[in-house]
Amino acid sequence: MTTNQVLIGVGLTLVLAVGSQILASRLRIPALIVLLPVGFAAGALIDDVDPERLLGSAFSPLVSLAVAVILYDAGLGLDLARLKGHTRRVVVRLIWIGVLITWALGTLLAAPLLGMSQRAAVMLGAILVVSGPTVVGPLLSFVRPKDRLQRILIWEGSLIDPVGGILGALVFHAVVASTDHHFGSVAAGFLAGVGVGAAGGVVGAALLWLLFRVLRLGEVLGTTAQLAAVIGVAAFCDVLRDDTGLIAAVVMGLAVANLPGIDAPARRAFFETLVSLIIGLLFISISATVTPQSLRHVILPALGLAAVSVLAVRPLVALVSAFGTDLTRGERGFIGWMAPRGIVAAATASTFSAALVAQGIDGASKILPATFVVIVATVTLYGLTASPVARHLGVVRPARSRPLLVGGDPWVVDLGVALRSTGLEVLMWAGEEEQRERIRQAGIGLAPGELLAAATGGAAELEGVTAVYFLTAEDDFNALAAMMLRGSVEEAVHRLNAPPDSHGAVGPFIGGEVLFGTDLTWAALSRRYEDGAAVLAQPAADALPPGCDVLFLVRRDGRLDPVTEGSRPLPRPGDTVVLLTPGHTHGRR
Repeated sequence: MTTNQVLIGVGLTLVLAVGSQILASRLRIPALIVLLPVGFAAGALIDDVDPERLLGSAFSPLVSLAVAVILYDAGLGLDLARLKGHTRRVVVRLIWIGVLITWALGTLLAAPLLGMSQRAAVMLGAILVVSGPTVVGPLLSFVRPKDRLQRILIWEGSLIDPVGGILGALVFHAVVASTDHHFGSVAAGFLAGVGVGAAGGVVGAALLWLLFRVLRLGEVLGTTAQLAAVIGVAAFCDVLRDDTGLIAAVVMGLAVANLPGIDAPARRAFFETLVSLIIGLLFISISATVTPQSLRHVILPALGLAAVSVLAVRPLVALVSAFGTDLTRGERGFIGWMAPRGIVAAATASTFSAALVAQGIDGASKILPATFVVIVATVTLYGLTASPVARHLGVVRPARSRPLLVGGDPWVVDLGVALRSTGLEVLMWAGEEEQRERIRQAGIGLAPGELLAAATGGAAELEGVTAVYFLTAEDDFNALAAMMLRGSVEEAVHRLNAPPDSHGAVGPFIGGEVLFGTDLTWAALSRRYEDGAAVLAQPAADALPPGCDVLFLVRRDGRLDPVTEGSRPLPRPGDTVVLLTPGHTHGRR
């Protein structure tokens, strides 16, 4: 290829990737529904976007390393403290029992439906066991299932990708080497691969500990060091054994997210942006390798394979995995209706199908187009039906706001009590044990863990939280934490205003959504409360006490609208007002 062709190919791939994601966000549909057909069309019409022409033999290893970065980011969001009891039992079963059932039944179905040899069918069955956080995560964000259900599916998607990657590599080598490889040799190879990946992950975690605890790198260098460590360790593991770098990447992410000795710099937003870009580039590139000719005799049989997988195989996996647990019928049903195929299936098929075709294995040429069809079919089906199915099964989180109040002073706790009296599910967090005990005595849910680490590290502490309100006496903490959490919850992040004479270094100067107006600072609110003010909730239709300040409006549908410096929401019939009375007017609650 000429220099101009390379420039056109790289530039067009990037534009198509980001443009497809922007279009999907505007249409409120999963990005894969747009990325896959756009990549396929681009590959059919423009030769310059073919990644095998652009990158040659470097394409496959680059895909593997890119997927390792995706899985490291997924590992950062996995909180081991939440994986316990029946939740852990279901996740473990989905990984090992689910993989075996999906692989076996996929193999049995692929051979007769697609007219391929048993060896090619075994390879396709192994490829289609994976799901993935890059597909499941956006779907769950759109559907908003209950916390436990979302946790199970995110854990499954994050762990099954590296397991499926190693299984695919082992099956590939077994298929190429001989038709006589039996289950025992594949199982032994699989365990060896897991061992190599886990060992690499431990080494990588130790390297990150050295970088963060000993060298104490700052945010910028610390973030780039994480990226370099993940790619370096994954590459080294892949050299030792194919696709073991995926296991290492997940283990490293888990270590950073869960080990107290590893204090990683807070630059999760960088990884989120990078992962979004990688996903777009990979799906455009991989889809571009699928030709219209290869789909001609594969579409209908592959759709049949996808239909059986969705309607029979996945429900069976869910039934077996949830057997004997306390999952409700609705939760079991939704697990049985959520198994879209994603990036690892596409990457594995792209990597291995060409090599199997070169080996002369009958039906190997159908592996990549069949995988492409299954991915498109499952992502489209689940993307369009997951939300109504979740509503029908009764597993959707309530649409009502779920605020997190940060602070534990008496007036803040009373504010939480008032909001809870309107029917909202309120969470609170405070750093001091005395304040945390005050929250417990009020009967309000206490968010566990270190708040900023949970938010910036993507941990599960903020699951289901729709808005965060910083109400502490520390103006700098309120301002900086609000800035760090901005964009991490569904609604907004607000803070109290810092007075002009504040001694804080940044609080008076950082912008953002300021609660209640400029005059109601923490000092002013605390002084009013000490003078006898109270936090009350009353119907919006009732007359307001003279001299009171409206703090929040709780809408009839449970949505929480705060009064801010620049916005004062107007009450409507059926709303509830949360207000602060003037001092010496009402007794305390």
